[in-house]
Amino acid sequence: MDDVEDLSSSESADPVSAGARELLKFSSPRDPAQLACFVRLRVLEPEGEYWRRGIEAAARYVKETGAKQLRVAYGFVTPEDWSPAAFPLGVWLKTQRQANKAGRLDGERVAELDVLGMVWSHQDLAFEEGLAAAREWAVEHGHFLPPVGAVWNGYPVGNWAKAQRAAKKLADELEARREAGEPAGSAAGALPQSRRTALEEIDPEWCPAWDIAWQRAFRLVRIHIRNGGSVPTEPGRVVVQGEDLGRWVQAQRYGWDQLLTAQAWLLGHVLGLEAAGEDERPVKRTQDDKWMLNLTAARQYRAREGHLNVPRKHVEEVPVGLAGPAATGREITPEDTVPVALGMWITNTRRRAAGLTDQRRAALDHLGMRW
Repeated sequence: MDDVEDLSSSESADPVSAGARELLKFSSPRDPAQLACFVRLRVLEPEGEYWRRGIEAAARYVKETGAKQLRVAYGFVTPEDWSPAAFPLGVWLKTQRQANKAGRLDGERVAELDVLGMVWSHQDLAFEEGLAAAREWAVEHGHFLPPVGAVWNGYPVGNWAKAQRAAKKLADELEARREAGEPAGSAAGALPQSRRTALEEIDPEWCPAWDIAWQRAFRLVRIHIRNGGSVPTEPGRVVVQGEDLGRWVQAQRYGWDQLLTAQAWLLGHVLGLEAAGEDERPVKRTQDDKWMLNLTAARQYRAREGHLNVPRKHVEEVPVGLAGPAATGREITPEDTVPVALGMWITNTRRRAAGLTDQRRAALDHLGMRW
């Protein structure tokens, strides 16, 4: 035991010895693979020679695999036909990451590993991969507001973006707690400022305070106008990236009172929109109006067919003049008729017969309704 203590203390000037001292503490749990590396390093081979072999193994790995990054599995050992052979490259790389994180790895060695594409942090590498996909998505679509299911060149960029937005919101919550003098708790999972800046460089609007779908439609309308188009006001006329911009604009004008103040400001000052006037809003059809439209269709069918045995999928065309208030806002055919799904209405009415008023039931009985 005394020899162990002497070995630990006599190498205190060695930049790798701090990690070695941890392995020599018999009271601490030890990784067998790391312990084997230590024995090879301190007993079987001098440290300089071991470093050279590690670099050679890393260079051979890059050459053989064509990899641009040293993403090596922890248990990877070089094959027997490599030089060096049977070298625990995965363990060795982990040791270098630990030494670098603790500030014990020489700058020249860091540079050597960087040339080979050393991955110092797998989390950082995963973020960089997502960021690269985000940049390409933004160039192609004009924004970085992808739907959750969006995939770019095989990369799930939509899910990745959702995860980054959640991380940003967590970071904002923690900051708000700190400013309020409250315990902020762990910052694990929160988006660092450097990553936030990188995303804002791609698209400053990548994480809005409201629904991402709203921001995406707003952005697409803005791009449409910037490209020379006019504000779309009718559904079905302008569809971009799967978004019906006319339907979206219409919904914003009809639902103006439900918008946040900032959203209303953007619609008014950027797109030039305003709330729909009462004369523009669709007339709300009452349940009585809907009932009368269906009953009119039933009477028309009975007068023509002599019975009310309506096929389940039958659609009755009722002239607009007979449809009454219930025709307002409905689809009108070129023949000025209103399509009524009479067969489905008859089926549903039978199911709800117990809830009908006496007057409505009598009206259907008069037409020969079979309950």
